[in-house]
Amino acid sequence: MIETWTIGAIKITKIEEFVEVIDGSTMITQALPENVKKHQWLSPHYADVDGNLLFSVHAFVIEHGDTIIVVDTCLGNGKISSIPRWNKITSTFLDDFKLAGFEPSRVAFVLCTHLHEDHVGWNTIKKNGCWVPTFPNAKYLFSKIEWDYWSGSEYSECILKSSIEPLIENSLKHLVSPPYQLTDGVKIIPTPGHTPGHVSVELVSEGKKAFITGDIMHSPIQCSEPEWEGASDLVPKLATKTRLAFLKEHENRDILILGTHFPTPSAGKIRTNEKTWIFCPQKSLSTKNAAR
Repeated sequence: MIETWTIGAIKITKIEEFVEVIDGSTMITQALPENVKKHQWLSPHYADVDGNLLFSVHAFVIEHGDTIIVVDTCLGNGKISSIPRWNKITSTFLDDFKLAGFEPSRVAFVLCTHLHEDHVGWNTIKKNGCWVPTFPNAKYLFSKIEWDYWSGSEYSECILKSSIEPLIENSLKHLVSPPYQLTDGVKIIPTPGHTPGHVSVELVSEGKKAFITGDIMHSPIQCSEPEWEGASDLVPKLATKTRLAFLKEHENRDILILGTHFPTPSAGKIRTNEKTWIFCPQKSLSTKNAAR
């Protein structure tokens, strides 16, 4: 699925790699089906009638003037994963990227909100048996804190070798220290907890504002249950603190929230609901099916 939105002069396009229906507790510890079913507002977009969550892996492409920025690059084709259903997948992501009107060679920046495998995979593609940068003219941006944490980790060895090292070899890796103003309307914001150096993206143009979450939340259910922890949160208490601060800051405001793992419709606004919050989806300017 391809969705588009505009924030003033900024255009945002979602390129979806895949959507899956999962037992939510595999992603959010407390999101067992019986707990999810209590939140009827999630249906039909974000949960099914059995209390399973819908989970999307997608990238956001930002167009600001002549500058093209890709935020998070999904899993990628042929990448090794410790999650069996994600291991060496094949998708039409790159075809869909081009179908949406983008050429990899025109991308100026690639920003990975953090270095988990489902956010760095399409950094590279395999050619002639070697991993090479997908976006050969882009600067690939990573938080310095995030890089310092993962670069010495055995856990990430496969990820680094296939999705990061080719960038280093081609001098495309760039470390930044958020908050970092990338362009006039695009700012990288520190939102730690899911990982130590996790970041999100703030977009401002012509009096309008949007925010790309990264993995502050894995599902809209965490608006109503902000203290439910992500199963892969590395600093859970800090992740909860960051999530609560985010919800309070954005509640009942005219700010478009773009969820990095929220299925279609992937954008909406945060609204208060008694003592907590809900996610109110907003229609995109256009929605079309991918090349599948």
